[in-house]
Amino acid sequence: MRSLFMNKTDFIAGVAEKAGLTKEQARKAVDAFAAVVAEELQKGEKVSLLGFGTFSVQDKPAREGINPATKAKIKIPARKAVKFKAGAALDLNA
Repeated sequence: MRSLFMNKTDFIAGVAEKAGLTKEQARKAVDAFAAVVAEELQKGEKVSLLGFGTFSVQDKPAREGINPATKAKIKIPARKAVKFKAGAALDLNA
């Protein structure tokens, strides 16, 4: 199975084509979407797009890890991570 990688430029080109927009208009739309999602997540809110999915913030606790180069134990601090749960429109098994 071949793995495909889509970068932001490829994504913007796809959005432009599907929506009948110029690449500049699509770039502005994609950037605005990302900004709105980021602002809401920073406020601690969830962003739910019916059928598409839900973005939320997940607290990751501090933990102990191992430096692969030195095998020394290290402390990994607690952090917040963005979580995405796909909705029905993205369910590949449906």
